[in-house]
Amino acid sequence: MKKIINTTKAPAPIGPYNQAILSGNTLYTSGQIALDPKTMELALDDIKTETKQVMENMKSVLAAADMKFENVIKTSIFITDMNNFSQINEVYATYFDEASAPARETVEVANLPKFVNVEISMIAVK
Repeated sequence: MKKIINTTKAPAPIGPYNQAILSGNTLYTSGQIALDPKTMELALDDIKTETKQVMENMKSVLAAADMKFENVIKTSIFITDMNNFSQINEVYATYFDEASAPARETVEVANLPKFVNVEISMIAVK
């Protein structure tokens, strides 16, 4: 059985999908980009600001499922320029305890929705 997870504290989906699906004890999130949920404007001042907005959006989606970053077991990071990896990683690292950080892959892609620079999705377990 699946439960649809949506919150107004993260950007509304911009297509035919939900912010996350809870199946049993496992949460599968859709990718989040740097849309400010209040204004639906992109936070693209710099790559650190963009990454922080993505992570804050993800924090809200996790909270809507009564979870935290400690519940995350896997993340997928998509970036348009691998030269931004260290700055993205610097912000990302502030949301996880290194000793219990999730598994992760980071993939450089040609483009992302709305031509943003970073998109992150997660899998979490209660």
